[in-house]
Amino acid sequence: MQSTGRDDIRRLLKTFGVRADEVVIAHLARFRPPGGLRIALILEDRTDYRGSPPPERLHLEIEGTVSA
Repeated sequence: MQSTGRDDIRRLLKTFGVRADEVVIAHLARFRPPGGLRIALILEDRTDYRGSPPPERLHLEIEGTVSA
């Protein structure tokens, strides 16, 4: 993988992390769910492979609880 591809990945993940942090903190401040907030973070491939998709699409899902 070229460094520009890796730079793109890091940029997207950093942007996601910052925005996710902001919305989760705001949500917790408004609603204070008992027992914490159960969330799933999902990374999925949305590429249009034009009729030739790979045998396995990129998919990552992580679940957890954020303390309120």
